[in-house]
Amino acid sequence: MLIQRILNNNTVIAQKPEQQMVLVFGPGVGFQKKIGQSVDKTKIEKILEIHDPDTFNRFTDLVINVPEAEVIAAEKIINFAKIKLGKKLSEVIYVDLTDHLHSTVQRYHEHIILRNSLKWDIARLYPDEYAVGEKALQIIKQSLDVKPVDDEAAFIALHFINAESNNDLADEIVRIVREIEQIVKDYYHTELDEDSLSYYRFITHLKFFAQRCLLRQHYDDEDEALLAIIQKKYSKAYSCAQKIQVFISNKYRYRINSTEVLYLTVHINRLVKNLN
Repeated sequence: MLIQRILNNNTVIAQKPEQQMVLVFGPGVGFQKKIGQSVDKTKIEKILEIHDPDTFNRFTDLVINVPEAEVIAAEKIINFAKIKLGKKLSEVIYVDLTDHLHSTVQRYHEHIILRNSLKWDIARLYPDEYAVGEKALQIIKQSLDVKPVDDEAAFIALHFINAESNNDLADEIVRIVREIEQIVKDYYHTELDEDSLSYYRFITHLKFFAQRCLLRQHYDDEDEALLAIIQKKYSKAYSCAQKIQVFISNKYRYRINSTEVLYLTVHINRLVKNLN
């Protein structure tokens, strides 16, 4: 690999034989080096490939301006998340998390505390991602001698939720799920069994429904006949689904078609069947 740019003594941008640009980390890997020289393989500690050019450039700017310890801590968190979540993450997570971590450390030293009003909803709706956030707090404390407030676990979890879906809708998705869940609770005058399989299926459905709502996407509207059957069979759940339909239309200007109402009705009926 040939050095293309020296960011600091411990980080360089290098070009692999197949022309791929990479970030190379290692103690002294850039010390007294010149552009065009080969990277000393004995000093390589980590090679990071980011294929999207814009993301690569943004991350490079961060590496220049953010303390090396914070960059390393962010990568540790990302590596843990890849194993914990087992999902493909957008490369933008390297930029977003490193930048967030840098801001977190700055706020800590300035005694600025940000609270996350969605903390418990994120923990409940995205337990794996929240667990990554909690692990991140441990890594931050161990690596940077900084102890952020627990709310930071939720903020970090949101970055990974966004990196999974490759959009910036996570907080709005959580809000919509919470709003619809509250409609069901109020309609049936009950709390819900959050440990049940029916609840898990209901919440999973709502997450994808909320995403479709925000992205203005729909299922094909071809289940009118089946909906008529479901309406008669599960009349109370259907009535609840209609309340959700009106709420979403008024607040989010999104039309819930017959297929969406059908699925909501079925999930609501399963969720509350022991109450009927």
